[in-house]
Amino acid sequence: MATSSSKKVIYAALAGNGLIAATKFTAALLTGSSAMMAEGIHSLVDTGNQGLLLYGLHRARRPADERFPFGHGKEVYFWSFVVAILIFAAGAGLSAYEGLQQVLHPQPVGDPRLNYIVLGFALVFEGGAWWIALQTFRRAKGTWGYVEAVQRGKDPSLFVVLFEDSAAMLGLLVAAAGIYLSARTGDPVYDGIASLCIGAILAATAAWLAYETKGLLIGESANRRVVQGIRALVARCPEVEAVKELLTMHMGPDFVLVNLAVRFQNHIRADRMAETVQHISDKIKAAYPEVKRVFIEAET
Repeated sequence: MATSSSKKVIYAALAGNGLIAATKFTAALLTGSSAMMAEGIHSLVDTGNQGLLLYGLHRARRPADERFPFGHGKEVYFWSFVVAILIFAAGAGLSAYEGLQQVLHPQPVGDPRLNYIVLGFALVFEGGAWWIALQTFRRAKGTWGYVEAVQRGKDPSLFVVLFEDSAAMLGLLVAAAGIYLSARTGDPVYDGIASLCIGAILAATAAWLAYETKGLLIGESANRRVVQGIRALVARCPEVEAVKELLTMHMGPDFVLVNLAVRFQNHIRADRMAETVQHISDKIKAAYPEVKRVFIEAET
């Protein structure tokens, strides 16, 4: 599991959001800004989410046991899905509620200068965490495009944090615009509209995260490059007549389960077939270190 890079990104985001959440809530209470309150909720939810991701990484490292013979790698996928739910329910829901209250029952917003200062510091902290997450994601994605890397990626902790930090940066800009327009026009409704927009940003982020982690949680196959490579490797074996079926499943970010149905040459002896099965398994694991278990159904 890519815990070193994953944890680096999560710790950076955790530190940034933890520092920001308290200052945002303080500014919201002092100025009465709905947008700033929504941003405080956003940072608080993100802080909790990073804690859940770290917990998921910790749980995923537990060894296999009788109840979970393939290990606990999918814990990462489960807790990433929980993060998506929390972003939607807590982040988007509470931000939308704050915005709706401000639109329906406008309350005057105090001196915006404190909010501008807090937003400025927040941009610095969030920007630093976002940059670390982006650089780590760039190294992990290789030659894939960004969307393709998210769709094919098997370690959700990397792109979950990047999504959260991107949404946070966009939310800060929206909050700043809402506070500015409210101060400029004297109409606090703009502040409420900004809070509603932040809620919409969080809802869209949560929906995308849930969609991308759902497949991993259910049981996605290995990437096409790995599947095709395994098929070609087995087919090159002189004792193999045909690869009838090749099934793969990610049991965790770096744990692939392979199930093969192989037709061997008719003349092969039983002892030679057993040796070939072991040889194929060893070659697959050597070529693709993420493959931890190989099951081969042999027939002639």
